[in-house]
Amino acid sequence: MTPPCIERGTSDYHRANLALFIAGFVTFSTLYTFQPLFPLLVREFAISPATASLTLSVATFALAWMLPISGSISDSFGRKKLMGWALILTSLISVLCATSTTLPSLLALRLLQGIVVAGVPAVAMAYLNDEMSPRAIGAAMGLYIAGNACGGMTGRILTSWLVDLFAWQATIALIGFSAVVMSVLFWVLLPPSRHFERQPFHLKKISLSLIHHLRDPGLICLFLLAFLFMGSFVTVYNYVTFYLLAPPYDLSQSQVALIFFAYAFGAGGSSIIGGLTDRYGRNRLMTLSVLIMIIGILLTLLTPLAAIVVGIVVLTIGFFAAHALASAWVGSRVPVARAQASSLYLLAYYLGSSISGTGGGYVWSAWGWPGIVGLVAILLIVAVVTIRVLIGIEKRNCFCSHNS
Repeated sequence: MTPPCIERGTSDYHRANLALFIAGFVTFSTLYTFQPLFPLLVREFAISPATASLTLSVATFALAWMLPISGSISDSFGRKKLMGWALILTSLISVLCATSTTLPSLLALRLLQGIVVAGVPAVAMAYLNDEMSPRAIGAAMGLYIAGNACGGMTGRILTSWLVDLFAWQATIALIGFSAVVMSVLFWVLLPPSRHFERQPFHLKKISLSLIHHLRDPGLICLFLLAFLFMGSFVTVYNYVTFYLLAPPYDLSQSQVALIFFAYAFGAGGSSIIGGLTDRYGRNRLMTLSVLIMIIGILLTLLTPLAAIVVGIVVLTIGFFAAHALASAWVGSRVPVARAQASSLYLLAYYLGSSISGTGGGYVWSAWGWPGIVGLVAILLIVAVVTIRVLIGIEKRNCFCSHNS
């Protein structure tokens, strides 16, 4: 007899939601905790801003390449077990990062952390699809995504506040130990997999579906958009800290940390835009979201601090909306092997974070904040062109379907 799926309102439902909220929180708080520390690392190791950004970029680069693999591993290894070990290990690596006395050792640990933490994002979604009933899956997935956003936001803010009180090493250690405690809670809370069916690893089957995805010009456009969206977004947040810590603003780390509250506006704004999809269509809303991002980045060229803050909030709203629309578009375009297509989207997404996030450091060193604005504007203009190409592909596909 097949065990029942988890239904809304049950004890297992609340335990699973809390556990996966914790999983998302630990994943993204440990992943992004170094982002607000870039100016401190520049002074500590006598390095450039671009080199300091590698403490984030090497982790997201490793995460990107491991995501397509982690889902396949979980099919053989088990969902809960893989996520649990990934969370424990990424937390312990955070503690070890606090003991690093050289930049190469720190980067090596961050690379390892990116590899390990890839065992959570795609696998958590697979667990929800396995265990939740159709009536429960939507709300549960939403709460997991909320945990991701809260983890990313809180990790950055908490780090910025703590480094005004302690050395950056002590700050990283505190966050790491907190993550260890939360990871243990995850193990205790998450109900065991009841519908997981262990599957052998078939390289040929995976390779064929991968080739099929990479031959789809529409998917290629969506993967490029993921690269451009995340590249723009992370580049802004990587270097706005340097901009606001320097004259004429001279803000403290704690004050700069408040900029990360823009995430909350972004999440809320994207929900509103997402709710308009049926009325206005994703084609228009995707273009609108990118135009919102362009307006936001241009506002940051104004001198008043309030204008810069508003610009960051506006850009963040546009980013979250564009990302939500694009990731949903991937799912609707792919009839089979959707998990693999989503993993490829996330691969491009985090490659954008790594490549543009670090490349932006050279632009910052050469041209300052106006250079960052110019780089991001170029990326977003390319995104608008890519959206127009994608819309054309969709129209041709519809025409072919009607005439077949």
